Amino acid sequence: MPARILAILVLTIAFLASACSVNVKKDGEGEEKNVDIKTPFAEIHVDKGADVRDTGLPVYAGARLKPKGDHGEDKSANVNLSAFGYGLKVVAVEYESDDPPSKLVSFYRDALKKYGNVLECHTSHRGSYDVDRHDKSDQLKCEGDNSGKTIELKAGTRSNQHIVAIEPRDKGSKFALVYVRTHDKDDTI
Repeated sequence: MPARILAILVLTIAFLASACSVNVKKDGEGEEKNVDIKTPFAEIHVDKGADVRDTGLPVYAGARLKPKGDHGEDKSANVNLSAFGYGLKVVAVEYESDDPPSKLVSFYRDALKKYGNVLECHTSHRGSYDVDRHDKSDQLKCEGDNSGKTIELKAGTRSNQHIVAIEPRDKGSKFALVYVRTHDKDDTI
């Protein structure tokens, strides 16, 4: 899951925790799996075991789930946040492949076509998910100067995005499958 989205969620959770109910469910190994937080103002649901099917994208043949990080952080999450009639859903799952980025780009360009035109962006970091609500256009765009080694393929709309971020590695690639859905008081997720 992109670090800045997770950081925003953690800060939001800490702020709202003063007057809320918190329900934590643990897996068979005693690790936190799901967290539900309800306050008078917002609800947050975090599931560390995201199901790749919730991204709407297939898994590249031979890809492996990315192992937990050095500090035990999971490489997948399904996060739902709703407050004041607005909502955000982010599903992200990270993988590794022995194949070069060019093969993944070709595979996912075809897989993303069912969601509309596929936009190819280049960035020096992953996670340039365009959810700015000030711009009334719902058209996806590349963020930054569109240079860098990480390739982001995007399809859909700003309020309903399917994203594949592919980063070259010494041997193969690492990539993330991401679904981002926003809604305001007139929409539903």
